[in-house]
Amino acid sequence: MTPPPGPAARPTRDIRVDFLRGLALWFIFITHTPGNLLAHATLRNVAFCDATEVFVLLAGYAAGIAYGRVLERDGWMAAGARLVGRMGTLYVAHIFLFVVFAAQVGFSAAALNQAAYLDELHLDPFGQEPYRALLEALLLRYQPAFLDILPLYIVVMGLFALALPLIRRPAWLLGLSVALYAVTRASGLTLPSWTGGGWFFNPFAWQLLFAIGVVLGRADPVALVRRFPWNRAVAVLAGLLLLACAVALNMVWHGPWLGLAAPEWLAGAIATVDKAGLHPARLASVLLLGWLVAHLIPRQAAWLNHPLPAAFVNMGQQGLAVFCAGIFLSFLGRLALETESGALAQLLVNALGLAALIAVAVVSAWYGGESKRKPQTGLPPAHGVVS
Repeated sequence: MTPPPGPAARPTRDIRVDFLRGLALWFIFITHTPGNLLAHATLRNVAFCDATEVFVLLAGYAAGIAYGRVLERDGWMAAGARLVGRMGTLYVAHIFLFVVFAAQVGFSAAALNQAAYLDELHLDPFGQEPYRALLEALLLRYQPAFLDILPLYIVVMGLFALALPLIRRPAWLLGLSVALYAVTRASGLTLPSWTGGGWFFNPFAWQLLFAIGVVLGRADPVALVRRFPWNRAVAVLAGLLLLACAVALNMVWHGPWLGLAAPEWLAGAIATVDKAGLHPARLASVLLLGWLVAHLIPRQAAWLNHPLPAAFVNMGQQGLAVFCAGIFLSFLGRLALETESGALAQLLVNALGLAALIAVAVVSAWYGGESKRKPQTGLPPAHGVVS
């Protein structure tokens, strides 16, 4: 058995994480495209979680590795400054995406005489009070549909910056994170929004999933395997639970179309599994899936280097650019599916959408590589900064 690494050993990049992040980004594009039949084959139809939980968990995993290294090498001030810089990048990307998305949807609504677009995507306040809406967007208090993930990420990163020294004490980090999660679930603590009701993704609840990712990213892989070993009985039970979950979800959501009426108690129970506050069932689902995937996909699986999986790996490594492009492309996909129906339209929207996301990742990676080859300005390189 391979001995655990010594104190100087550090976690290395796990391309399984990049692959899964790329897959999650593709799922986000698919599920954000109304009328896309491929959405029925995504994670949300087989578990009480979806691509958002996967993305946040893996973002924490990558952040634990990247910023933990900076903390060890340069101290808390340097690591915190790097985190704040990353938050600034995310903020600028969010505002840019807000402007582009509002222009895209607003123009389409006017050109196609479809005012319902504005109401459905929560952009009608922007049409009624554009200057106030822009101010509230700058304050992150106004978040139209599909534009609530980056604000969540920004706040969670800010909380991580404050708790950064605790990554050397994972029990303390998890303890405080669980306590904040419990208080949030019990009291309804959240950040205010302009339209009322608080943020859709409550960062005080979702920080727990990010913190778990951080702890997993900082842990020794060998020690993790020893602590959470493969167990066939548990794996079979997990598979049965996922199957039962898939049947229940699809019966409640799609049963009426097939003439199947789900029991009222089942529909009521599923309705209580809220996404905004990261219901414990959603948290348990993504952690269980993480355990299964970690054991079923070897860390150095050769197939991850094949062309298509490698494309998803690249997408995961260029996550910010791919996410922003996916939001823009999903609305284009919606317009296409509303114009043309049928199997060919479905195939083209999904194939061209995936090809476009892969192309964005390739260009982003090339641009990042070119930037690193340019003469340095005296600033430290941003090694390990998560996308």
